[in-house]
Amino acid sequence: MGFGGNNRGDSRGGRDGGRERAPDPDGLRESRVITINRVAKVVKGGRRFSFTALVVIGDGNGRVGLGYGKAKEVPLAIQKGTEEARRSLFTVPMAGGTVIHEVLGRTGGGRVMIKPASAGTGVIAGGAARIILEEAGVHDVLCKSLGSANHINVARATVDGLKQLQRPDDVAARRGLHMDEFVPKGLLDAYNESNKKPGARDEKATDGGTTDAAAESDKAPAETGAK
Repeated sequence: MGFGGNNRGDSRGGRDGGRERAPDPDGLRESRVITINRVAKVVKGGRRFSFTALVVIGDGNGRVGLGYGKAKEVPLAIQKGTEEARRSLFTVPMAGGTVIHEVLGRTGGGRVMIKPASAGTGVIAGGAARIILEEAGVHDVLCKSLGSANHINVARATVDGLKQLQRPDDVAARRGLHMDEFVPKGLLDAYNESNKKPGARDEKATDGGTTDAAAESDKAPAETGAK
């Protein structure tokens, strides 16, 4: 038995009388439940029931985490899943509102393909992948599940794909290239704007210009002294 959507009120274990929650010090949103399963264990006296909760939490600005909690009650399972999700937070490299490059995430039988999309496309994904991408702050993306439809496999494969994303400047430094040599211009501009960093080639040109100007200024007094 599975349920999707927000866990409004459930993760806190009761009614709060309409009171507003205090803002999270880490800037994280309220956790969202991907699915809840009831698990039965057969023992000598009958069956014992427990619950598992798959929970995702993020700040909507590049950070997201996935957690899996088990308990004999639903609220406690959600709470444990939220705590694990907080411990597993990681940062997703972004190019504006989309991912920086195409990637295929794999976990068990799950296969999830994630591709960048132009602005205005929206989150073309469903189920667990959609919730994770939304909590990570991805606004435009193309996502397709190619393997198992199990919520846990899809969620973990999506997280695996997001963790595989690499920043263009790190790849450029490792390969000895400029970012604009292997990153499409639109994605590179969006990445530079979201990270507020100038392009690699612009940096080199600026450094080169400064070096040449400094060399000329150093050279001028020397020539004057010689005369």
